[in-house]
Amino acid sequence: MLRQHLEGAYVIACDEHGTARASRAFAAEIARLRDDGVRKMVFVIGGADGLDPSVLEQAKGKLAFGPQTWPHAMARAMLAEQVYRAVTILSGSPYHRD
Repeated sequence: MLRQHLEGAYVIACDEHGTARASRAFAAEIARLRDDGVRKMVFVIGGADGLDPSVLEQAKGKLAFGPQTWPHAMARAMLAEQVYRAVTILSGSPYHRD
């Protein structure tokens, strides 16, 4: 089932060895991918033992939530919030950190 979702997608692995990004930088990356024609992005969050090496190999990017270890549910919530924040930044809504 995972393979079906990854097919044709720009895959970003949420991984401790990825790059942590500020909200504006994350939004800028999403904008760059959008402008480059990416129409499907998939974020993959691993379980307690991380992601399978084959998924990491397929990933075109890696995103870290910092050096801490987070429960799967918290990582999902933080990712959803950051995607929402990126979309609002890109839509021109005021960003309270400016």
